[in-house]
Amino acid sequence: MRTTLDIEDRLLAAAKRRAAEKGTTLTAFVEHALAAALARRPSGGDAYQLAWATHAGQTRSGLDVADRDRLYEAMESGS
Repeated sequence: MRTTLDIEDRLLAAAKRRAAEKGTTLTAFVEHALAAALARRPSGGDAYQLAWATHAGQTRSGLDVADRDRLYEAMESGS
């Protein structure tokens, strides 16, 4: 179906560029973006809350954490 929309110039230019980058038409790009915006979002109750777990630790004397190779060697050897 044909329709007429008033779209901000910068937004339309960006949409045209993105459609060209994707190798599609402006119509197809806008249809896809509109479908994504209208898609139902799952209503799965409360948002997930991450429970942080922290542990006490110590740094190893003589180990320079900025020395990647030495750090990996220490982690792999367990020393």
